[in-house]
Amino acid sequence: MALSNPSLTGELSSTRVAVLGAGKMGGILIQGFLEQKLFPAQNVCATVRHAERARAVCGQLAVAVSTDNLAAVRQSDVVLLCVKPQAVRDVLEEIRPELGPGKLVISVAASVPIASIEKLAGAQVPVVRAMPNTPSVVRCGMTALSSGAFADEAHLATAQALFASVGRTIVLDEKLMDAVTGLSASGPAFIYVILESLAEGGVKVGLPRDVATLLAAQTALGAASVVLETGAHPALLKDAVTTPAGCTIDGLMELEEGRLRVTLIKAVVRAAARAKQLVENNNT
Repeated sequence: MALSNPSLTGELSSTRVAVLGAGKMGGILIQGFLEQKLFPAQNVCATVRHAERARAVCGQLAVAVSTDNLAAVRQSDVVLLCVKPQAVRDVLEEIRPELGPGKLVISVAASVPIASIEKLAGAQVPVVRAMPNTPSVVRCGMTALSSGAFADEAHLATAQALFASVGRTIVLDEKLMDAVTGLSASGPAFIYVILESLAEGGVKVGLPRDVATLLAAQTALGAASVVLETGAHPALLKDAVTTPAGCTIDGLMELEEGRLRVTLIKAVVRAAARAKQLVENNNT
């Protein structure tokens, strides 16, 4: 996916970025930055907890990797917090001496509010909170962004450019982040269950498993692409597939009888409620 703002991409080429916590999501983001040529490799550094892991990650990502968060922040303009939520406090207290209004902090730590990060960072540090999802690994991610009290439009544009390297972005009020967690962050797992079930159905009616999985996955990809490209409501697109007295309506009747629609709604609601609970725990 190409970035939508070439001029901003040029401006970012001289920006120095530190990714604190080069785990799963941190590694995905670094690969996206480099593949999209958002930054030269020498402008990106990362940290991990252990020296042995640092050597391994350095070989995988081809950027400088260390265990020194403070040094990484010192030499960077943008700091990505990709650590686990329970580690955010310790990391921010560690790097606080190097933070200030001139450094942008972008946090992908789930359920950690912007206000908590700002309080720990101090010095009116601009903060953007991001909630990406795992399809970012194939550059089909969905990331929601919210900005803090000291972040301006330029800071938000920088964050959008970074996450556009791994998929689509949307800017939302932070109060909606729990809902985002329940839908797009947890959603891939729900979709995988649906894909697995469709493939099992294909096996049941005689298809080889690999063929059934391919058909199910490509069908889901195609259907999602139609929604994104046309902007049409899914209900209208469903009706376009459903011919009178045809096969599809029988299948839809089975889905309704099995309460698939209600079950998926409840799954999102439950996951969002859990995200809110985690936020409350982080605030205590």
